[in-house]
Amino acid sequence: MNTSPLPQTDSIRELAKFWDAHDVTDFDHELEEVSEPVFESKQFLTLPLAGAEAEAVHQMAKSQGITDAQLVRQWVREKIESH
Repeated sequence: MNTSPLPQTDSIRELAKFWDAHDVTDFDHELEEVSEPVFESKQFLTLPLAGAEAEAVHQMAKSQGITDAQLVRQWVREKIESH
């Protein structure tokens, strides 16, 4: 039985390297069953905008120091919460 501790990282490379050299059954005493999903799936939408609309969104996002996508997500969340 390998006694290496489970890695405490979010690095895909480090995790892949670790699991290439280890077997999950070596850690069955540390595993726990969960009833809720651990990872949230994301869905992506394509939003067609006219050039001027896209530029306006870009400038507004830039003025707030965020990306275009972050600004649009913020607007969608605000609309959902107010509905």
